[in-house]
Amino acid sequence: MSGDSVKTQAAFKAKQKLNFDLLSDSDLKTIEAYSARRMKRFLGRSFLGIIRSTFLIGPDGRLERVWDNVKVKGHVAEVLAEASKK
Repeated sequence: MSGDSVKTQAAFKAKQKLNFDLLSDSDLKTIEAYSARRMKRFLGRSFLGIIRSTFLIGPDGRLERVWDNVKVKGHVAEVLAEASKK
């Protein structure tokens, strides 16, 4: 989920040739509900931004696991391994 508009995400999806839907939350309601928008630091300055996070939601709709401040390398395998345990 991204704070980008639906139009921006559609362009990104087309450019990257993605075969799955992207979720837009341009009003940031869901992102803030999951506490994924917080203060960040970059080049010595602080700003409010979206923290790259993953939320594993079970079939019953309950939050089962949170990965906070995710680094891309190896992350997909970790999430898939956790999801396969459920």
